[in-house]
Amino acid sequence: MAVSEWEALIEEIRSCRKCRLYKNRRNTVPGEGSLTTKLMFIGEAPGAKEDEEGRPFVGAAGKLLTKLLEDNGISRKNVFITNVVKCRPPGNREPYDDEIEACLPYLIKQIMLIKPKIIVTLGRVSTKTLCSITGLHFASMAKVHGSVRIAYLNNLEVKLIATYHPAAALYNPRLRLVLEKDFEIIAKVYRENLRSNKTYTLLDFFGKS
Repeated sequence: MAVSEWEALIEEIRSCRKCRLYKNRRNTVPGEGSLTTKLMFIGEAPGAKEDEEGRPFVGAAGKLLTKLLEDNGISRKNVFITNVVKCRPPGNREPYDDEIEACLPYLIKQIMLIKPKIIVTLGRVSTKTLCSITGLHFASMAKVHGSVRIAYLNNLEVKLIATYHPAAALYNPRLRLVLEKDFEIIAKVYRENLRSNKTYTLLDFFGKS
């Protein structure tokens, strides 16, 4: 990836006025993390804390997301985290369809530049959006969460894993347990991917002389 191409995209997001959400934002929230990662997380939209800091998942839900990653041996700095919509909807409401449509080209460009092998969607809005642009069927979170499905975006093949948004789990202990189980699946698929991408040398096969 050309760094200049990424920087141009981020600058375009920061100056965006394609939908009504720009009127009340304090900061856009393009996303953060590794640009060479194989694991990408996509939420719904920034909340109040994210709007204040310009970073994704830094509030209570973000702390839970970080803990779920760390509990499964994954460092937050080694993944990329973003949202479908890059500006906070008023009152933390769900983004409207036209707001998602306006912001979607930014998300698609991010995916195509990073080229993750695994995309984890956090919550219904994110899952429904990713299913829509990859042609997968979305029934409900109860039916698709924790499943690993192959999806295609343009010429990019990814493993798409849906789970609940951490914010929902903060208010529902039952969902917290489901989320923890889903993250065990996510971590397993991630480790398998890292092993499959290992670079082998002759020493791996024949040992040291």
